[in-house]
Amino acid sequence: MSGVMRARIFALGGALLVAIAVASLIPAGWQIRLGLHWLVEHFLIYFAVTVLLCLAWPRPFLVAGSLMVLAGVLEALQGLTADRVPDLPTALSGAAGVLAGGLFVQLVMRLWTGQPAARQEGRQP
Repeated sequence: MSGVMRARIFALGGALLVAIAVASLIPAGWQIRLGLHWLVEHFLIYFAVTVLLCLAWPRPFLVAGSLMVLAGVLEALQGLTADRVPDLPTALSGAAGVLAGGLFVQLVMRLWTGQPAARQEGRQP
């Protein structure tokens, strides 16, 4: 993938992260809902952002670790708003979406290269 394409995907992923942060901190009445349960919405959006950012920066576990921390921090920051309460199951749902996205990308990368895990990490079996 070319550097320009990676930069565009990274910019799109960054814009989605900003959108997640804004949606996490605006009043609850202003949010646009998909009609799904909020736990499913959190899982799906974090899964999609993780996969997108892993396309731009192919280090799935580093990306996933950072986004899991972000999911927890954004949920905790909701305690500073007037009409919201931080919720542990919601933070865990977002973190689960990130972890699933990171594992999905790691699996696809290993299948794409056709190398077993030991060879990809530089260790010989």
